[in-house]
Amino acid sequence: MKTYTRDQILQRLRKKRSEGRLIIATGAGTGISAKFEEAGSTDLILVFNSGRFRMDGLGSLAGLLAFGDANEIALEMGERHILPAVHETPVICSVNGTDPTRELTTFLGRVETAGFSGVNNFPTVGLIDGNFRRALERIGLGYDKEISLIRLAHERGMFTMAYVFDERQARAMAEAGCDAVIVHFGLTTGGSIGAEESISIERAAETVSRASEEIKKCGASPFLLCHGGPIENVADLKRLTSMVHVDGFVGASSIERIPVEIAVRDATAEFSELKG
Repeated sequence: MKTYTRDQILQRLRKKRSEGRLIIATGAGTGISAKFEEAGSTDLILVFNSGRFRMDGLGSLAGLLAFGDANEIALEMGERHILPAVHETPVICSVNGTDPTRELTTFLGRVETAGFSGVNNFPTVGLIDGNFRRALERIGLGYDKEISLIRLAHERGMFTMAYVFDERQARAMAEAGCDAVIVHFGLTTGGSIGAEESISIERAAETVSRASEEIKKCGASPFLLCHGGPIENVADLKRLTSMVHVDGFVGASSIERIPVEIAVRDATAEFSELKG
């Protein structure tokens, strides 16, 4: 395990972009995922509480429900499973900034002590809409808490990444000092537990474009990444990048869930066909 300062991570990411290559960040719900994502040259490994549920076959959205303490789960996953499996790649801890039972300054100190090299905002209320979302915002458990988390982490000198869902949030996170704004297109489609439908890649490109233009207005220049929705595989990402500029991609289901579903099924089926 190796930890990195914010400046060291930024230097690594800038170098890759200067070479004309996309930044690839990957979610790891298990040690073996992290080990082989690193072997595949991922640039950043993200630890989400949802990764545990996803790799248990339960679906990423389980990470938004009351099945456990999201912050404690992510911290424990990192300390016990992900960080010990990684040698050179910066590992990012997903922090639930809306948790009203946490003193975030203290918790961020624990994140740093554990060996994480940065944070991002997950679980995020950005994935919630309708009456429930409006109620959360009304009682002070809204997206503004996630912006405050990123601002606090930035002020501590930590590397920060943030999921955003529209141009207004993109600008707010950039103004908070976010180093990598991730335009989230919603739950990833594909596989056995992915979303049944999503926005089109064309609409995803429009969302990225609006976010990019809004960020420019505030004079900030974070890396602009994308995640989820219709981006299931490399071909989908190539289609998106042919329409709009992005600096990189964050893959979770598309990296560790869908490929595992296919590989395990096919290997098992091949063995099952053997005759004695």
